[in-house]
This record gives sequence, C-alpha cells and structure tokens, in this order.
Amino acid sequence: MNISFSTPPECILRENLPGESSLTHPGGQWLPGASINPAKNCLVENAKRSLNDTAIIWRDEHHDDLPVQRMTFKELQEEVWLVAYALEALGMEKGSAIAIDMPMHVKSVVIYLAIVLAGYVVVSIADSFAAGEISTRLNISNAKVIFTQDLIIRGDKSIPLYSRVVEAKSPLAVVIPTRGSEFSMELCNGDFSWHDFLDKANSLKGKEFVAVEQPVEAFTNILFSSGTTGEPKAIPWTNITPLKAAADAWCHLDIRKGDVVSWPTNLGWMMGPWLVYASLINGASMALYNGSPLGSGFAKFVQDAKVTMLGVIPSIVRSWKSANSTSGYDWSAIRCFGSTGEASNVDEYLWLMGRALYKPVIEYCGGTEIGGGFITGSLLQPQSLAAFSTPAMCCSLFILDEEGHPIPQDVPGMGELALGPIMFGASITLLNADHYAVYFKGMPVYNGKVLRRHGDVFERTVKGYYHAHGRADDTMNLGGIKVSSVEIERLCNGVDSSILETAAIGVPPSGGGPEQLVVAVVFKNPSTTTQDLHQLRISFNSALQKKLNPLFRVSRVVSLPSLPRTASNKVMRRVLRQQLSENNQSSKI
Repeated sequence: MNISFSTPPECILRENLPGESSLTHPGGQWLPGASINPAKNCLVENAKRSLNDTAIIWRDEHHDDLPVQRMTFKELQEEVWLVAYALEALGMEKGSAIAIDMPMHVKSVVIYLAIVLAGYVVVSIADSFAAGEISTRLNISNAKVIFTQDLIIRGDKSIPLYSRVVEAKSPLAVVIPTRGSEFSMELCNGDFSWHDFLDKANSLKGKEFVAVEQPVEAFTNILFSSGTTGEPKAIPWTNITPLKAAADAWCHLDIRKGDVVSWPTNLGWMMGPWLVYASLINGASMALYNGSPLGSGFAKFVQDAKVTMLGVIPSIVRSWKSANSTSGYDWSAIRCFGSTGEASNVDEYLWLMGRALYKPVIEYCGGTEIGGGFITGSLLQPQSLAAFSTPAMCCSLFILDEEGHPIPQDVPGMGELALGPIMFGASITLLNADHYAVYFKGMPVYNGKVLRRHGDVFERTVKGYYHAHGRADDTMNLGGIKVSSVEIERLCNGVDSSILETAAIGVPPSGGGPEQLVVAVVFKNPSTTTQDLHQLRISFNSALQKKLNPLFRVSRVVSLPSLPRTASNKVMRRVLRQQLSENNQSSKI
C-alpha cells in the first residue's frame, strides 16, 4: 500500500513468547518502534496517486442537475494544510482532543485530516445525536474544540445542529454557515465562524504543513460504541487503525487507484473514518453525496460520479427497492458492492446485484474497536448471498461451544464468536473502562494465547461459509448502530406512570434482515388494551428520537405479566428474544 513511516518498524509483529502475558498486548505488538502520520499517507504523491488525480467527488442534494464537483489531491493537500495551520494558531497542546459533529462532506473530511496531520485527536460525534449524547462524548473525551455547522438541510427541512452543540455546553466551537455567510442564530461568546477561524492562517495559504509523526500507538481518533452499562465505550484508534481500514479495503474489496468509492455514512461512526483511509490511502477517489441516500438523487449521483465500489447497509437497499429509487440510472461502472452494519436479506441483495449487471456483494462485519472487519467476503473466493466467506486478513475466528471451548476450525457449528488476540489495528485501551476486563478476562486460552471476546453469535456452515445471528449479550443493532438495552429501557420506563418495567429486545424479522426493536412492558395494572399499546409505542418513539437518536424506532410493544429472570434477578433478554422470534415465525406460517 506504499505506506510511509518517518521511523520504520523494528519488525512487522513482535509476537508474545509462550507463557508471556501482557494486559495491553495479549497476543503481540504490531509495528513496534515505528512512527507515522496516517493523514500524511492519504495526501502524499506516490505510485498510487499523482497530485492531479481526483481525491474527492461530491454533490449537494439541491444540485442534482449540476455536474459533480471534484477536488484533486493537490487541492486537498492545500485545504488540509491551511486548516492544520489554523488549528495550531489556537495554541492547544499536541494530542488534544478535537470533536467533529457534522455531516460527512468535503469540509468535514478536510477538518478530519487536518486534525490528524497536526498531531491532534479527532472525537467522532454523529450529527444525529441529541444534546445529551453530544455532551456525554465531549466530557468523556475532554474535547477542547468542536467543529460543527449551523444547520443540516435535508429536502425542505432545516435541522438545527449548532444549537444542539450549544445546549450540550460544548467547549470552543468553530461553526460553518450552511447558507452563505449568515447564521440562523448568533454565535456564542468565544466561538468562531469558519471564516474567522481560517483567517488565523490565511498568510500561510499554499505553504506545506509538516506532518506531526508519532509512535504507532499514539491516538488519532476517539470513537464511541454503546456498551451494556448505558454509557458509551470510548474507543481510541491508534496510528495503526487507519492502516487496518485501508488494508481491508485493498485486500477484500479490491479498492485501488482509479476507483471511485461511495459509502453513505458519517464521521461519527467508524465507517466514516474507514472510508477516508480506505479510499485515499489506496489512491482511489472518495464520492460524497451531501443529502439523503434514500432517494433518486443519490442514485443519480452514483451514476454521474461513476462509482465503482458502492457500500450499503440493508435498510438503505430495502428503501431503494420499495421506492424503486434506482430506476433509470446506469450503475454499470460498479465492480462490487460492500455491505455492513446489519444482517442481510438474500432477496434484497439479489435485487441489488441486478442494478449493476450482477456484480458481487462483499459482506463485511467488524466493529469500532477493530477499525474494520473481522469477517468478510473476498473477490478471490466464490461468494454466497448474505454470507461471509473468510476471516478478514490478520484475524482469526473461533466459535465457542456451550462449555466455552473453541470448536475445531473446519467443523460446522454455531455459538458465541471469539477472536484471536493478534489482530492488526484492534483497540488496546478504552478511555472509560478496563480494556482487558471487557475483552479478555475470563476468556478461553487457545495455543497459549487468551482469546478476545466479541459477543456475536455466528454459524459456520458445512460448506465453510459464515452466517451472523445477532448479539449474544444485551446489545442490539438498530440501523447499523449498536445500542444497549439498558439505554433504551431507561428512557421507556419514564414515559408513562403506568409502567412497572420494560425490556428492549432486537428481534430479527421472519423474512430475515436487520433487527427490529420490540419493547416488552410490564404494567402496574395488567388491564391494558391494544389501543393503549399503540399509544405507548408512539410515546416510546418520541422519547427515543428526542433524547437518544432520531433514527431509532420501536416496531412493536408487547404486554407481559412479568419478565423472565435469572436466580440473581437479572432479566433474561435472550429468552425474550427467542420467544418473540418464534412468535414471528408462527405468524408467518
């Protein structure tokens, strides 16, 4: 991949000796002694890219009839250098955390790369979060600055963003105007407009910024993944993690010079930073559509940008199929699709392949703490719809039996998944939890090395393919976003005084596909009607979308006399999930 180090590694992997234990490196240490800057590796000229090659292709949704816009690597370099100089003018210590709470467009990508290039740490916050969630992430990361924008324009709607940041009691904010140079509200004392921020470095425009090279285990990004305690896990990405993202893209999705890569996402989720590194380090162009990916505007953008690798999540595919959004557009430039975030549906993916002359869909499953995938498909192997064909490069998989022991690698079976501890780019620490306790404590030992906990249930078939069967613990996956049952239940319990307790469960639909959120309710008075449940579902949705995430939606509310519990009084959500899944199957029959 033409990776450039300022100090080369002493070796590729320093594996632990038999019996040697390390809490931070249970399996071994990758690229020991090396220093690098991954943002610099996205920008420098090499055999994979010239400075005149296109780095970013984009379009705003209100300009669907205009040609796509383009930025070369040279132009991207100069934009990033200018922002890096302006960041230094703020006088922060190197290693300070700087948050980004914006949609994923050209400016947010420039800001992201500038933060990393200048030796600071990005704090990723999704632009859909309510003020309370923004505040939690700012506090955990101790962010010194936040980049945001005034409004988000989606269709005819103007969604306030800066006001949410203000409500979150943010540190110094740099605010980008959405419409011209005007703001919808007056900026708070001490906050900067984008124009005034850049003015700090205008005299240095066009001058190369010397990248801050740091040891490979220095932090570049803090991302968040919901745990089962209600507080999101703060997961630092090191300088190695971007290389993991780029390596997965190169090896499994065949992303290379001349490709155009599009994946509707956000810098608040791991696939946003993944897309930056996966495309730019490999010399490909990144294609960004500033608008909703659900309509025909995005389908036209895929055609006009001549996208060659299109990433999706199943719920987007379902929307396209239902609304026939892709009709009439030429997607023949696509060489392959990538899919992640949710369980896939065979029929929908066969339909998706048909949009691009039946090019393959590469299933890709990973996690924020991994910086990419642990299991995937490959263009070098026969693929099976909605299935994985191989562990990701530098990963090893173990399916545990009921006693918690790994079943033989070539034997079919189903159980909780564990990962080998020698995994390139994976997390080595957490900001607000004990990393070893979360991922390794109590796990089985295989060939002298303790395995890494993951928590998904996986099946290995007779033919050697893998199928995902959801979470083994109480964390569910809603629209590609991991969230704990505890977070949802905490809000639902306070919605109505008639509620005694609730249990939130992710239930796969009978036809397959992503999990649907079902809330089981125990009432203080059991004489509740179906009409009451309908009104309660509306109230739950209102509370979740206002206080947790606007993308979450309760599909069904069921009333139970009591919740199943263990002897130690813990709710057995797994039992509930099984019962509700069986009810789904029965209703289908």
